[in-house]
Amino acid sequence: MTSSAPLAQLDDLQARLAALRAGQTSPSAFAGEARSAQALLTALPPRFGQVLVSLLNGLEAGAAFDEASCSFDQGQLHQNLQDWLAAARQRLQALG
Repeated sequence: MTSSAPLAQLDDLQARLAALRAGQTSPSAFAGEARSAQALLTALPPRFGQVLVSLLNGLEAGAAFDEASCSFDQGQLHQNLQDWLAAARQRLQALG
């Protein structure tokens, strides 16, 4: 059975992503929180962490530039992060 800590961190990241989409937090703040979710990342296979780092790097890089001049579509990155969270939840539930 999985610990409640990974699920709690997953729920927290879900709420923070909603805040990011609403413009209530910055991409760098979200990325910092995601990177510090060690219980969650440890509970998942290593590939999940690799994909998350890639998404977070794109999110931070995209935030450094004007949306029009950047190859990173913030809306698509937000959706990719949502997809990552959904996949992580499914994996944790399967382990549960």
